[in-house]
Amino acid sequence: MLRAPFMTIQDVAELLKVSKATVRTWIKNEELRAVKLEREFRIAKIDLERFVEARATMAPPETAVSSSDETAPGT
Repeated sequence: MLRAPFMTIQDVAELLKVSKATVRTWIKNEELRAVKLEREFRIAKIDLERFVEARATMAPPETAVSSSDETAPGT
């Protein structure tokens, strides 16, 4: 069940270069999913990735087509 490692509020704040209060606000406003274990919150890396992706200003870049998928001209 627990495949993804969890991060603390401090970890997330440092990674995103924001304050711990900002991370707590995101959790309180249910923008960032977190799990409360006793008195501490933990954020799964996958949930942080989804949170950041949802706030991206544009779609992710297209993945390059591999050369085996390309057809040579005139074939």
